[in-house]
Amino acid sequence: MPVAASAIYFINLRGDILINRLYRDDVGGNMVDAFRTHIMQTKELGTCPVRQIGGCSFLFMRISNVYIVIVVSSNANVACAFKFIVEAVTLFKSYFGGAFDEDAIRNNFVLIYELLDEIMDFGYPQNLSPEILKLYITQEGVRSPFSSKPVDRPVPNATLQVTGAVGWRREGLSYKKNEVFLDIVESVNLLMSSKGSVLRCDVTGKILMKCFLSGMPDLKLGLNDKIGLEKESQLKSRPTKSGKTIELDDVTFHQCVNLTRFNTEKTVSFVPPDGEFELMKYRITEGVNLPFRVLPTINELGRTRMEVNVKVKSVFGAKMFALGVVIKIPVPKQTAKAHFQVTSGRAKYNPSIDSLVWKIRKFPGQTESTLSAEVELISTIAEKKSWTRPPIQMEFQVPMFTASGLRVRFLKVWEKSGYNTVEWVRYITKAGSYEIRC
Repeated sequence: MPVAASAIYFINLRGDILINRLYRDDVGGNMVDAFRTHIMQTKELGTCPVRQIGGCSFLFMRISNVYIVIVVSSNANVACAFKFIVEAVTLFKSYFGGAFDEDAIRNNFVLIYELLDEIMDFGYPQNLSPEILKLYITQEGVRSPFSSKPVDRPVPNATLQVTGAVGWRREGLSYKKNEVFLDIVESVNLLMSSKGSVLRCDVTGKILMKCFLSGMPDLKLGLNDKIGLEKESQLKSRPTKSGKTIELDDVTFHQCVNLTRFNTEKTVSFVPPDGEFELMKYRITEGVNLPFRVLPTINELGRTRMEVNVKVKSVFGAKMFALGVVIKIPVPKQTAKAHFQVTSGRAKYNPSIDSLVWKIRKFPGQTESTLSAEVELISTIAEKKSWTRPPIQMEFQVPMFTASGLRVRFLKVWEKSGYNTVEWVRYITKAGSYEIRC
């Protein structure tokens, strides 16, 4: 269910109403008194942004020195309400020159009332795009003297945008060189036992795009996902030679993606926004290619010595390499010092995090490196407590490698003028929560 807001209030830190707008007659005009008495005066503003008082719910958020409060009398989508507040503040800032505070509201209350009538109708959120609203609400706000942001000019020839068809892109864009940059960024999450068996493993990824294209192009992205390839082979009535396929889980798209076409054809088709944006996010739990394997051996020799041996193997291709590899090996708190022998990189004892930190600037693929350390411990008179060994943590970044096996099969661009485009694709895999028990 949408927000269905009964009223919206803009309140300063003293509890004074700056602006309010009643959208429904199912709440009284004294709602703000309940907010002051039961929430502001009881100092419970930081505990939970949703409070129920009587038969009404108060959803509030502090922006600068102003509280924006939405009052609802029925069951409503709370996430949608807070999303509305964030988008509304972005809209106000675009009119006020980047500032949103008590002074900006007092200087622009006429404009704010006009905008509130446009962005919410009978309590239901409407279009909050600054580019579209500035086409027919052309009044300029009183800008803060400290704002250096240039004034946004109205977009010409935007009939298509007013209809809401493509609200994220304006017409009339022109570039000398039409380019598309595509980044597939993945984070590997791993928990491995001390014996080398994988206890938990998944990959969270996102596809970032940066488009510098003229006109109103239509893009189509092809990936090596299993469902999409099966659908494509059905439409073409012939098998598709695709190599390895993957299964995408928990996929979320940018609003520009045509979801109807994705549901029927399993293709990612969209008219992209101008500049940089996040096209989609996904998660993969099956068939993960681990970039590194870590084999630790830790022996406690009495109460004053400990031997640490760690072998790290890179599993990705020999022509690839990892950058910024950091392995953090935990040691007891009573560690005095450590002596190291490493085949590559540098290692030192960091007492602030109780770990041996091994750093390798560049780690080639299909190679292995080892660390051997003798750790001296301080002998204590108190009864020795058993040391619960925390897991080894690892950080890295591997360019041109995907742990999920995701690949871009094609990226097609159609535009009525028929210009040529240049597409750039880059893959990056980095460590998320990459832990190995020892």
